[in-house]
Amino acid sequence: MRVLVVEDEVGLAQALRRGLVADGFTVDLMHDGVDGLWAATEQPYDAIVLDLMLPSLNGFQVLEALRDREVWTPVLMLTATEGTVTQADAFDIGADDYLTKPFEFVLLVARLRALTRRGTSTRPAVLRAGSLVLDPARRRVMRGDVDISLTPREFAVLEFLLRNCEDVVSKSQIMQNVWDEHFDGDANIVEVYIRYLRKKVDIPFGRHSIQTVRGMGYRISDEVARRPGARSSTGAQG
Repeated sequence: MRVLVVEDEVGLAQALRRGLVADGFTVDLMHDGVDGLWAATEQPYDAIVLDLMLPSLNGFQVLEALRDREVWTPVLMLTATEGTVTQADAFDIGADDYLTKPFEFVLLVARLRALTRRGTSTRPAVLRAGSLVLDPARRRVMRGDVDISLTPREFAVLEFLLRNCEDVVSKSQIMQNVWDEHFDGDANIVEVYIRYLRKKVDIPFGRHSIQTVRGMGYRISDEVARRPGARSSTGAQG
């Protein structure tokens, strides 16, 4: 298995290469974002280990450029910064896994082997429900040819709905997948964000794609025209 390691700490990079080679990997090293991006786009790899804090281009910029070019090689990001926001940002732009320094080398190897087993099947560039389009890599939402500005949380809720397009998802499912596991606030916050989304992606366009299913949760569907004065296709609030 061939792995690209993009890490500016030379000592750590060399240690990773020695350990990975000993475990049967073929390893190329790059020490800045520009060289890392070049290597990742010019050579085939089974996985990429990408540090966040790099000179020239940081890890986020490298990853975003790779996904923009539809390079879907699995990426394991490394960072000295711990926090759910950083992790969410990494996953939003296309990271496949994430490790915070310092880490156990055996854990990195296990994560890499899991990523290579998963493979590099082509990912859908965008998620759609009729004329509503969400591009996870570019963090862009459009209704037809109109760009829609969403907050990070609104974006995450909409992305989860679109990944489950036509299926009903409960409030608890949305909470588990969008909010931090330690969030202990009111579950009705989901209703608040559903209202926010409707005001941005549906109502201005005369659509009703985000539907409330009474007693069950929410569903996003293909083109559903909004009836004048209608609140929900099921008559439920929220």
